[in-house]
Amino acid sequence: MQLRILSPAETLLEVEEATWVHLRLVDGTGLTVYPGHAPLLAETVTAPVRYADDSGEHAFDVEGGILEVDDQGVMVFTSGKPEAAESLRPSAVAEEKRFERLARELQEKLQGEPEPLLEGGVEETG
Repeated sequence: MQLRILSPAETLLEVEEATWVHLRLVDGTGLTVYPGHAPLLAETVTAPVRYADDSGEHAFDVEGGILEVDDQGVMVFTSGKPEAAESLRPSAVAEEKRFERLARELQEKLQGEPEPLLEGGVEETG
């Protein structure tokens, strides 16, 4: 059966001979489609679409969208491939500030006077 994943701008994935296709639906259930599956329209969530073909099993990350199953196979209409969440990626400015702070702390430690040691190599406290 054919598997096609389409965005408004392009065909993201096209597999001519998929053995099966597994998708996650908006209600939280998983759906595995085999050749000859009944026609179906459903909404999918952002999750990998898993499928198998002659070369093995594969996964393709895709945004949520609309699933159509017909006598030709499986088609997913989506807005595209998911991007990493911006909030999870540290900004370059934040990373630079963090680096500068760590470098400054290290430099202060290296320039500071070594603390006196008591006999036997034990640090003096108090």
